[in-house]
Amino acid sequence: MTHAAQSAASMSAVCVEGGFADPVIEAQVAFRALMDAMARPGSLCDLPGSLAPPAPLPEGLAAIALTLCDPDTPVWLASVYDTPEVRGWLAFHCACPLVVEPAQSAFAFAPAGAECPPLTAFNSGTQEYPDRSTTLLLAVEALTGGAPLHLEGPGIRSRETLAAVGLPEGFVAERAENRALFPRGGDLLLVAGLKVCALPRTTRVTAASAGMSTDEGAE
Repeated sequence: MTHAAQSAASMSAVCVEGGFADPVIEAQVAFRALMDAMARPGSLCDLPGSLAPPAPLPEGLAAIALTLCDPDTPVWLASVYDTPEVRGWLAFHCACPLVVEPAQSAFAFAPAGAECPPLTAFNSGTQEYPDRSTTLLLAVEALTGGAPLHLEGPGIRSRETLAAVGLPEGFVAERAENRALFPRGGDLLLVAGLKVCALPRTTRVTAASAGMSTDEGAE
């Protein structure tokens, strides 16, 4: 076998392998976790972990991709994830189209930091079709142990606290701008390992150190 043929075979194996061990059951488990996370913003929910996506795509982001992405959901990848192996893996397991511009995507996958564009770069939907906005899946270092943020809004009884590690600089201000667009605006899923936390567009985020004075946006 030639080197080119060996490389093609190796690439093919990477693309085909690494999905859910039990695709139907595990996709259902992941979908329930995501629905619970969206219904209870700030809560930490567990994703199934039997998959092994190609590096550098994190396992949690991969589990969500296998659950939500399909041929009708354009996907944008931050450059760090935009490799031939990841592209091939998503093509085989999800058949989702990959787009160049963040605003063209239904789902966007990015790590927190410089690789992630500002929230304004993504599709915020329209007044007629707010559901056509981009859902951003943001990989962070951890969902506990960071600077606390207060969360309020639908699905939260009084106030929830989120202490994610590795959120982008200016996160609270960007969320304020996003929430001010309601009913437009994007939803956000924070993922660390196999833990996921949802911040829908309706969730108000304030810096805990600033108390109630740093309201993320008016009702």
